[in-house]
Amino acid sequence: MDFSFDSEQLSYKKSVLEFARNELVRDVIPLDRNSDFDREGFEKCAKFGIQGLPIPEQYGGSAADPLTVVVAMEALGYACRDNGLLFSINAQMWSFELPILEFGSEQQKMRYLPRLCSGEMIGVHAMTEPQSGSDAFDLRTEAVKKDGRYVLNGTKMFITNAPVADSILVFASVDRSKGLQGISAFIVDKGTPGFSVSKHVEKMGLRTSPMGEIVLEDCEISEENRLGAEGAGAAIFNCSMEWERGAILANYLGTMQRQIETCVKYARERKQFGKPIGKFQAVAHRIANMKVRLETSRWLVYRVGWLKQQGKSAVMDAAIAKLYASENLVQCCQDAIQIHGAYGYMTDPGIERDLRDSISSTIYSGTSEIQRNIIAAWLGLPKAE
Repeated sequence: MDFSFDSEQLSYKKSVLEFARNELVRDVIPLDRNSDFDREGFEKCAKFGIQGLPIPEQYGGSAADPLTVVVAMEALGYACRDNGLLFSINAQMWSFELPILEFGSEQQKMRYLPRLCSGEMIGVHAMTEPQSGSDAFDLRTEAVKKDGRYVLNGTKMFITNAPVADSILVFASVDRSKGLQGISAFIVDKGTPGFSVSKHVEKMGLRTSPMGEIVLEDCEISEENRLGAEGAGAAIFNCSMEWERGAILANYLGTMQRQIETCVKYARERKQFGKPIGKFQAVAHRIANMKVRLETSRWLVYRVGWLKQQGKSAVMDAAIAKLYASENLVQCCQDAIQIHGAYGYMTDPGIERDLRDSISSTIYSGTSEIQRNIIAAWLGLPKAE
């Protein structure tokens, strides 16, 4: 495995850092307080080329290799303080763009991908339902085929980007008796009769990433809106999760790096008992542990990018990276607050916001417990009860 970066990748990383520092400069505190989505920032990222990174040039992207994508997302996480904005961008890239690229017809690719890459439209997928979370494929949403069309009925919960999305990839069962093989995916456009989205859902963290509930009531769509073959829903979902689990944590590598630098600076300047607090072993060791977590997480995330670049399966590796990096992120955020004391608990520095944002990383894209189940299954252990 070679995780070294060539001059072109390093140059691109530098340009991403400069872009984020110069363009993604809105004050996150009021955005977070009011749960406001930075649509302008989203469009700036698209114009710069972020949303189009993994997409081929003929569809409006730049066809960047997986490691370059990871490098870019890490740089964004370092220089942009709006974790919610970056989460919404990731949600579109991995749960909507990639499935269309991998499973879509040429017509679907041409219809959606250029506008997704340009920032003209926003998309995401809808899997979670009121009674299903970790048991993702226990769907109640149904799609009944009628005269060459599908009629969808059901409810989706906790859907990122739902209030601002122009199109949503809805997973529904066409035949519950077939289990996983009975699930299909359908692209539903905003404004389709029978399709409605609730207002923004308030939440603990990632407040600048809008979330809502989707209701489908006799929502009729064309057969051309089905993504992939009938019954391919599970394969489509698993494909997007492999990408998402490996790439979405790349942003948080940048966050952890920024936190370490902030803590080192504070430990040098803040004095207690007549000397910088960095001279106290309790503080120095806490920062050292943060560095260990960052570097070990970084190599796991890079490994997923390397495997994808080699065209290899990364299901277990993505689960390992997701589990390890997300839990390390939470711990690093807690340590950063402890090092800063009361100052870290205040709103202005943004450290407490990083902690609130980090908690969800152990839940979305499969909880830590689900990641452990995936790892155990790949090791050949009996299915956990």
